[in-house]
Amino acid sequence: MGKPTGFMEYRRQAFGERNPAERIKDFRDLYVPLSDDALRLQGARCMDCAVPFCQSAEMFGGMTAGCPVRNLIPEWNDLVYRGRWKEALERLLATNNFPEFTGRACPAPCEGACVAALYEEPVAIKSIERAIIDKGFEEGWMVPKPPAARTGKKVAVVGSGPAGLAVADELNKRGHSVTVFERDDRIGGLLTYGIPKMKIEQEVVDRRIRLMEAEGVTFVVNAEVGKTVSVDDLKREFDSVVLCTGATKPRDLTVNGRHLSGVHFAMDYLKTSTKQLLASGTAPEGPLSAKGRNVIVIGGGDTATDCVATAIRQECRSVVQFDLYPRKPAERAESNPWPEWPLVYKMDYGHKEAAAVFGDDPRAFAIGTKSFEDDGNGNLTAVTTVNLNVRKENGRTVYEEIPGTERRWTADLVLIAIGFSGPEQELLQQMGIAVDHRTNIAAGYGSYATSVDGVFAAGDARRGQSLIVWAIHEGREAAKAVDRYLAAGGSLRQPAERRERNAAS
Repeated sequence: MGKPTGFMEYRRQAFGERNPAERIKDFRDLYVPLSDDALRLQGARCMDCAVPFCQSAEMFGGMTAGCPVRNLIPEWNDLVYRGRWKEALERLLATNNFPEFTGRACPAPCEGACVAALYEEPVAIKSIERAIIDKGFEEGWMVPKPPAARTGKKVAVVGSGPAGLAVADELNKRGHSVTVFERDDRIGGLLTYGIPKMKIEQEVVDRRIRLMEAEGVTFVVNAEVGKTVSVDDLKREFDSVVLCTGATKPRDLTVNGRHLSGVHFAMDYLKTSTKQLLASGTAPEGPLSAKGRNVIVIGGGDTATDCVATAIRQECRSVVQFDLYPRKPAERAESNPWPEWPLVYKMDYGHKEAAAVFGDDPRAFAIGTKSFEDDGNGNLTAVTTVNLNVRKENGRTVYEEIPGTERRWTADLVLIAIGFSGPEQELLQQMGIAVDHRTNIAAGYGSYATSVDGVFAAGDARRGQSLIVWAIHEGREAAKAVDRYLAAGGSLRQPAERRERNAAS
């Protein structure tokens, strides 16, 4: 694959980033694409390794190593190297319904497992993936391909995030009639309202939705199943239901002052910001605006970084990000061998932007939040923290407070970004859906069947908070399970005579 000696001849080059000082003035795309010639050389770096771990989707150390959708990475790297872009697109779409999303928002565990990283640096897989699908749209190769015939079976998909869209796309290809219900006013789930637009531009989401509509998928917005759309109606109208509602129940902090005005969940902040941006092109005003405020973001993941970047674009006065874990080493530790995801120190896009504005990485490491301080009128005025000694003990992470390290931080806006604890429960209770010990939907990996016949689940609602690429994988696999159920004659819809008897009674 590629040029046999390419990984030794050419240095890694991924998509460039716009200057942080300039890009913070807008919410446009962060990245600068590479030329076709540059991408050809990057494809050449794919080294014809004996075992391509990049597409293996194995778990090492509790982390994903390789691509969960099992992208045929060496194949399309080779095709790009040879200038055969349309064939590269065909190979990419064979495993991934939405490479324009993963090419922008996936952390690329494929690159962490790339064999070339043992020699120097991994192949720029994510950049090549995005370039292939973007060229597909630019060249007019991404045209509607509706199924040749319909089966007469109808499927409802609840939730329009990456898992729901993947389910819908796959079932539609199989000839089933699919309707996607979304409780928000736009399709896309977290692709629209959870990931800031500088990472996934809304037109990238919208163009995919238009394509799916042209292929026969029906989308219904402002439709919350269990509230504005009744569960009974779904059972009457559809042969199967797939729950792809995500893990949207945020983890909270139980510390003094949590009730104060000025303390919010990160996702509420990001959603409000994006809603206002898409509606009018301006930043929000009011309690969920960072303009002129001292902002503290609690959490060390991607959502926290997105909050940092958004607050800077809203012209905050200052921003600090609290990370519960110590600063990572510059190089892999012995306990973190390849092909595990490399747990090394790096500055993500939001951290680079904070450094450009305020002079340094905004993160404070190994720090625990103790309390929120009241200004006397119910408003947040400061956060008290303590430094932590973080260590492993019998396989568990222990956080030990270090005496004498308490500190007070001025703040009037705190954003809590410490993850999610599972799907919201109201709809599940209404439908009689069993949950597991983590309150995720109890549906086996591979079967995706819930405790209610004809109802399936996929994505974060089933597996818990995870990567976008896992959501797409689960959506694809759940569609196969639904297709098998329908082919075997399964259906939620009551026979007409039973419906008439029920109506009469």
